[in-house]
Amino acid sequence: MGDPTGTSAEHYAAIVEALLGEANVTFGAMGKQGFGSSALKTGGKIFAMIDSRREFVVKLPSRRVEALIASGIGERLDPGRGRLMKEWLVVSPACQEEWLPLAREALAFVAAKR
Repeated sequence: MGDPTGTSAEHYAAIVEALLGEANVTFGAMGKQGFGSSALKTGGKIFAMIDSRREFVVKLPSRRVEALIASGIGERLDPGRGRLMKEWLVVSPACQEEWLPLAREALAFVAAKR
């Protein structure tokens, strides 16, 4: 599902800019590399990010992830260890118009879990 053109990174940058004004939203971690180093967080918990394959990923309830997969919006996150993550959705680059609404939904989900 990768994005060879780089447009995912540009679109993600616009999402970061849109959400950084929200209460308790932070971006990245100073000096950190790897998972979460370029993630949007609320209360220190990741809710959206671009992964190492330049794919947009959001954290949502597992049933919502299942529904989005069924509708063709994305697929479960596979961190490469052979175990799919049930609350993480990799959103298709073809569905970029859904990225900001899904990021807002993920923000609300993760903020409510705190």
